[in-house]
Amino acid sequence: MTLPTLSVQDLAQAALWTALTLGIYGVARQGYVRLPRWWTSPLLVAPLGLMALMLALHVSYREYIQGTHWLVMMLGPVTVAFAVPIYEQRALLRRYWAVLLLGALVGSSVSLASAWLLARQLHLSQDLQLSLMPRSVTTPFAVTVSDKLGGLPELTSAFVIATGLCGAALGSGLLRYLKLRSGIARGALFGMGAHGAGVAKAQELGAQEGTVAGLVMILAGLMNLALLPLVQLLLRLTSAG
Repeated sequence: MTLPTLSVQDLAQAALWTALTLGIYGVARQGYVRLPRWWTSPLLVAPLGLMALMLALHVSYREYIQGTHWLVMMLGPVTVAFAVPIYEQRALLRRYWAVLLLGALVGSSVSLASAWLLARQLHLSQDLQLSLMPRSVTTPFAVTVSDKLGGLPELTSAFVIATGLCGAALGSGLLRYLKLRSGIARGALFGMGAHGAGVAKAQELGAQEGTVAGLVMILAGLMNLALLPLVQLLLRLTSAG
């Protein structure tokens, strides 16, 4: 396979936007450490900062992603890294694997169905409907599911980030009212409802919460892939009807 030839200008642009992305995220992360609020989350501040910079410099999304696509590719290995804390807590997970598996299955089914029904009620286009359905799983899984369904993976990524931010913010509020004392329950809430952002929030609560959130996030992604043939069949039947 022949690799594409990159000009010096392309390499310089890639280096520039990679450095800006990492730099803005680093600054946003430091701000979040000093003031940990949902609206100071790096997942919100960094994209908004980059968007403002791209608009000011008249840089398109296509130009930006050409130079930083390797960062997106790193999401897969980063997700696999969640296996480390899961392995460390394997004794705990062996006790509750059935409950966590059932919860991930129910959560994945509800998230897919609710997104599709809401999109239908709002009369969104088919592309938007299919892009919105896998919003409740981490990006590597969501992009794959969206692509197989016929959605727009780039748009799905934006929905995933929005869902994660909202889920993490709402999850913190829910904990005040639900009074969940179990680390298993708290971790599962964040892992299913806010995927990557939820895992980060759960880790702030404790090691057990973070481990469970990571496991539930991965299980939810796998469940979405497992349910994909059924979802495709239901969509075909609905379109035919």
